[in-house]
Parts: sequence; structure tokens; C-alpha cells
Amino acid sequence: MHRVGSSGNASNSVRTRKEKRLTYVLNDADDTKHCAGINCLAVSKSTEQEGNEYLFTGSRDGTLKRWTLSEDSATFSATFESHVDWVNDAVLTGGNTLVSCSSDTTVKVWNRLSNGICARTFHQHSDYVTCLAAAEKHSNICASGGLGGEVFIWDLEASLNPISKANDANADDCSTSTNGLGSLSSTSLRPINSSNNISLHATQSQGYVPVAAKGHKESVYALATNDRGTLLVSGGTEKVVRVWDPRTGSKTMKLRGHTDNIRALLLDSTGRYCLSGSSDSMIRLWDLAQQRCIHSYAVHTDSVWALAATPSFSHVYSGGRDLSLYLTDLATRESVLLCSKEHPILKLELHGDGIWVSTTDSSVHRWPAEAHNPLKVFQRGGSFLAGNLSFSRARVSLEGSTPVPVYREPSLTICGTSAIVQHEILNNKRHVLTKDTAGTVKLWEITRGLVTENYGEVPFQKKKEELFEMVNVPTWFSVDTRLGSLSVHLDTPQCFSAEMYSADLGIAGKPEDDKVNLARETLKGLLAHWLTKRRQRFGSQSLANGEIPPGKEISTRTLTLSRVEGDGNSENDSAVYPPFEFLAASPPSIVTEGSQGGPWRKKITDLDGTEDEKDFPWWVLDCVLNNRLPPRENTKCSFYLHPCEGSNVQVLTQGKLSAPRILRIHKVVNYVVEKMLLDKPMDSLNADGTFASNAPGVQIPHAVVGDGSLRSGQKPWQKLRPSIEILCNNQVLPPDMSLATVRAYIWKKSEDLILNYRIVQGR
Repeated sequence: MHRVGSSGNASNSVRTRKEKRLTYVLNDADDTKHCAGINCLAVSKSTEQEGNEYLFTGSRDGTLKRWTLSEDSATFSATFESHVDWVNDAVLTGGNTLVSCSSDTTVKVWNRLSNGICARTFHQHSDYVTCLAAAEKHSNICASGGLGGEVFIWDLEASLNPISKANDANADDCSTSTNGLGSLSSTSLRPINSSNNISLHATQSQGYVPVAAKGHKESVYALATNDRGTLLVSGGTEKVVRVWDPRTGSKTMKLRGHTDNIRALLLDSTGRYCLSGSSDSMIRLWDLAQQRCIHSYAVHTDSVWALAATPSFSHVYSGGRDLSLYLTDLATRESVLLCSKEHPILKLELHGDGIWVSTTDSSVHRWPAEAHNPLKVFQRGGSFLAGNLSFSRARVSLEGSTPVPVYREPSLTICGTSAIVQHEILNNKRHVLTKDTAGTVKLWEITRGLVTENYGEVPFQKKKEELFEMVNVPTWFSVDTRLGSLSVHLDTPQCFSAEMYSADLGIAGKPEDDKVNLARETLKGLLAHWLTKRRQRFGSQSLANGEIPPGKEISTRTLTLSRVEGDGNSENDSAVYPPFEFLAASPPSIVTEGSQGGPWRKKITDLDGTEDEKDFPWWVLDCVLNNRLPPRENTKCSFYLHPCEGSNVQVLTQGKLSAPRILRIHKVVNYVVEKMLLDKPMDSLNADGTFASNAPGVQIPHAVVGDGSLRSGQKPWQKLRPSIEILCNNQVLPPDMSLATVRAYIWKKSEDLILNYRIVQGR
């Protein structure tokens, strides 16, 4: 504790631009399973060379997965991890190419047979990318559309070939392996090596630029193309179907008829007929040669989100918000309910005589479909004639004549894990309570990235109340569950505001009074694998004093001491303390970005040590490599220390005192005892809790007043003479309560804290 001026410290803080964030995504379950809704499906047919058929699933958990298919099973094969937000669509094009799009505004190209390596990232879109379309017989053509109203047509072969030799100075950084997809443009892609998934924004002057189909004024939700890639249709919130020539990006026609958003589109192989599904609950069949709607089908009672047509384009499978999958004969208008789901249907994909169905749940089901002979389904009975007005199906439903589903159980299920839908950060700011879609309540320790307690299906609010602790720790991280799992966000400098004593963390071998910064130690735990790989590549000297190997320099800004402050209480080492060790069995994924390439995502065990300031925020590297923290808000707590009213105890100090927020009350007791007993003017306490006099350079021996000499296993205040009590608002304070907790739960005022002390008689 030390004296501070009664007028307080003048603030000279300057608002700076927002620094880049580091996020880590936790996963306690089987990583082979999705943990959020499945937005897209794609099936690759077997070839003579492969012999295998694969299903690709893209999820709201931000990943794609590949499944090896057999007659009665689907086996996990690989995870494709690079997107940092929902994966919204995925298509297979010629060769071994998989293309995906995401709410992170990117389109990514992958080798579908790889172990999850991203070959190329496109950044042209300005908002969420919602849909893709690929030409089956023109393997190079792929189109993308999104909420920004943009539609781009990509020539994948051209985009993957070198365009320019510009920036030769950066050639070493830009060269890469492309995993069988052709060489990548050195000006529009900067992978660190073949396993990296980070790319630069292609500029018009230096990289490939796609054809832009301009005309949408609002969001685009659906795209489709014919087999040869000579026709492209799009739809969205404008409620019209637009038809384009993808070779030039020019509009050829606009089709009106739907009364709400268009959410799904299909083109037949010739490009003459188009099917559309809309939020107005209608399915429409368009004749593009006549430029008009020739049939409308009122099958659903709510939005139609997914369509799939038989190879002959004679029947359509449809699903959507009403949880139902229907099969409709486009000629006779006869419809039948194939199955009813528990969740809204997002995507349909025919495969042989079955159909894969994905929903807002994390599991995927295959149902019998008889796509090559749909009459078999109708022969089972239960069909009805689809009306041509949107309210007709709704009216039938209200009258109680809801169709009976043909199938009760799917023929195959790929199970996912339950998504987290509710969370609460506990007061100790190290644990988060969560509840998932199955109702299971779990307790996470976010500094280790694991579940410490699984409470099963219990009331969330009741468990939260049971776990309440009267402690006050600064909020040093934030959490969201958008991806179905816990995403923990660290923002500088706020994340460095929380400290704890090593004794409270149970760290052996450290003095009990050593302060541990929770964010710094968490970052060291997250990047422990990266540091190990870095040593192996560049030697241990690369870590000493933050030195970076040649060619990997951190910019001057990073090393500018005016931007950072060292922490003299902690040694500059890379040792990870047990409360901050992340398990290799279920490693979290890092989501962040550096000075180049945009956001990226990788498992911490997939980092190879070459990542640098181009990939990580500068403040993360400065913390982990140089042990420096950015300037932080005041971590002190100001208070007055007065005798209790009416007591005859001597007045020890008149001025305001200041001490770390985490200082325990037993240290204040210590201070009072020493002031009473020692004939020395002791007006201050060091930041680590030891006492010092006003005289420069004079310090009371640690063994006299500190905790370091006390035997382990016993609480420090148990060794003190229990003759002094500290009170606040006439309430006796427990010895282990911190000043921050006293201020938050006992004092409850904005002005400076007032503590009182008294001698306890008869002890």
C-alpha cells in the first residue's frame, strides 16, 4: 500500500484504434462430429481411380467434414478447418476441387482428397457469402452470391494460375504447394507453407478478378447453373429470379411471381426449366424459353429452404421451415410426405436411391428416396394434390388432414454433438457454465479449455445460483456460442486486467505472493505447441529476449517500449503452469489475424512455428515472446483505513492508501498489526503485499510481515495474531476476501472504500 494524492490520478489515456482480437474455440467432444446445424451437403461420385464415394458436410460450427460412404455406413475421413464463421454452402467441381463459402465473407478452394488443406481464399465479397453453384460439365466454373448483393462467377483454373510476377521481393513468402490444384498466384496468396490456410486479398492489378454479375440491389440467397455452365439463375430478398449469362455477367431476364424471399433454385441439365422455392411457402416451375411460370405448387405450410430434383427433372424433393420433406410429381401435381423432422430442413442431396437431409441440428440423415423410380413412393399411398395457392396447404393442415409420412426412420444417420445454446461466465472469471440442446449442463475451465464438471440435465439457473461465489475479478474475456461451442475472445488491453496470486491458483514452486496474469498465462498455454515448433525450426535463441530469426522480424511498432510495459514480477520463460495447460487430446482452435491475409482458424496443434506477425496480432507475440503487456487500466484500489467509531485504538494513518485490487484482508490486518507494534513510520505497502517504509530504500524484512515464510498447507491469516478485525459498513470482513470483492459486495459505492479496524477483546 502506498499513499496517493487525495485528488486522484489525472487520466491521460488516449483512445487508440481497435487492435485485432484473438479467439480460441473450445471442444470437449469427439472432433469427428459437427456441433452445430449443417448448412450444406455435397456428394462426390466414385471414380475408377478412387473407388470411394464421399459426403461433404458444411456446418454452422465453421468446419467442413468429409465422410467415406458405403452401403450402410458413413465413416469420418477429414476435417476442413479454415473458415472463421458459419459455412453456408459447398460444391464439388471438376478434378478434386471442393469450394466453400462462409459468413466470414470468403470463398475457399480445397483439395477435396487432402487432409483439410485450404488451397486458396477469395475475399471479393463485402458481406456474408450465402450460396454457390457449380457447372457439372464445365469443371472450372463456379458462382458465389451473398448478402452484399454481389454475384461473382469464378474461373477456378484461371484463378489458380500465376497472373503476374509483381512483388518479386516477396516471392519467398508467396511460393507454395497447391496440393494438386495447380500453382497459386503469388500476388494473391501468401501461405506460409503448404499446410497454411492464410491468403492475401487479390487486387485487381495483381491477381485474378472474377466476372461480376451486377444487378441485385439486395441480398442473394440462392444460385443455380446448368450442366454446361452457360446459364446462371439467382434469387434473394428481391423476390425475383434473375437469369444471367455467366460468361459475361450480363442479365438476360427477370422472372416475377414469388411474394417473399427466394431461398432455393434448381436448373435442369438443358437450362430450359427452373425450380424455385420461397419463403412464401411456394414452389414454382419456370419455363425460361417462355420467360414465365408454368406451374406453382402449394405443398408446404412455411418457407421452402431446400430443393432436389430427380435426374430426369420430373419430380422434386422439397424441405424447409415446416420440418417436412415432400416429394412432388411436377406433371401430375401429386405430392407425398416422405418424412417429418424435429428441426427445419436446410439442405437436400440425392445419393443413389437415398436422399441426405441436413437440418439446424448437428446430425445428418439419409432417407429412402427412390429417385430413379419415384412411383414406388407414391404406390405406398398417402399422396395428395398440391394446390396452386399458398394458403391451400395451410388450410388443409388446419382442417386436420395433415399427410402421414411414408417413412418413420432414416436408413442411416451421421450423429453430431449437441450445440451449446446458453452460457454464463461465473464470478471467478475462470469458469463458464453452459447448457446444450440436449439440456446437459457443464462447467468449463476456460484457462485449460476443458469441462471440469458434467452435471447432466439439471436446471441451469439453479446450478448457476449454487455456484455463486462472492468474489470480484475484472472481466478479461468475453464468450459467445455462435459456432455451437464456446468461443473465448481476448481483446487487448482489457484481457490483461485480471490477476491472481499463485497461491490461489495452486501453482507449486512459486512464491505465494507472486501475481499471475490470467491472459498472459492462457496465451502461453495456447501457444506452447507453437513455441516448441519454433524452437525446433529456429533454435532456442529465437525466443531469447523476443529475438526473431532473419526474415521473420516483428515490426518496430511491436517492439516499441512506449506501447508496452514489462512485468517485473514474472520471469521471461515459456513454462506453462498446470492451471493453463490445454490438453492435446481435444486442442482448441485459434481464430485470429495478423498484419496480412485476413482472419484464419487452426487447431493449436497444427501450428508449425513459422507463423509470425503477418498471422498473429502484434500484442500476442509481444506477450508470449517478450513477456511484455500493453498499458492497462489501473489495477489498484484506493481506500481509507480508520479506527472503528468509539474505539480507543490509535490512528495509524490519515491519508488515502492504495493497494492491488486482489490484496486480501489478512494483509490489511498485517499492516495494522505492524503499524501498532513497530516503532517505525510505515505508510506504504509494496505491490506484492510486503511493507516498506517512507525512507527510500528501507524495507521491512519479508519474514516479519509477508507470507513467504509461512508453512504451506495453512492459511496465512491463521498464523497472524487474531487480535485485529477489519470492518466495512459495520460488517466484519473474512481474512481471505479481496479489496475488489469488498468494494463490489460490501461497500457498494462509487467513492473510495473506507475500512475500519478494531482490537478484538479477550483474545
